Order: sequence, then C-alpha cells, then structure tokens
Amino acid sequence: MSVSVRVPTILRTYTKDAAEVTAEGATLQDVLDHLEADHPGIRARILDDSGKIRRFVNVYVGDEDVRFADGLATAVADGTEVSIIPAVAGG
Repeated sequence: MSVSVRVPTILRTYTKDAAEVTAEGATLQDVLDHLEADHPGIRARILDDSGKIRRFVNVYVGDEDVRFADGLATAVADGTEVSIIPAVAGG
C-alpha cells in the first residue's frame, strides 16, 4: 500500500529537501522501514535506540496520533497521509 509521508523541515536533509515522499507498508513500522530503505538515517531521528517513537516526535496516521492508537503497529490504509511532527520548544 502506498502512502504519502509529510517530512518536517528538520528531517528534509534525508529526503533531498522533499517535503513529502511516498512509502509502502501495511503498518506504520512497515512504512518507516521503507522510508529508511529509501532515505537512510531518517529512522534514527524518529525512533530511539529501543525502537520506540522518540519522546519529542509525534507521528500521525491520517488525523490519529499513533501514541493513542497501536503505536508502530498502527494500520496504514492505501493513500493515507503519515505526518512526522517534531515538538518545538520555546520560551
């Protein structure tokens, strides 16, 4: 299944400045694996050393925050948009 992945500015060095890329997969884990195969190094910026989504990175499948769904096992339907959104601190 093909999905579009919205890439934040901070990670676009991995996607040759593309704001959106396509990836394949039935689950978010599959999509991230495909994303890593096409854009080496990007997964380490999204997942921590234990393989979980980093604390200050939010990932949405459609409009749903995967932390409140099935995490990396969240199903991804064909044509869905996956958004990677790093938290921004300010003060």
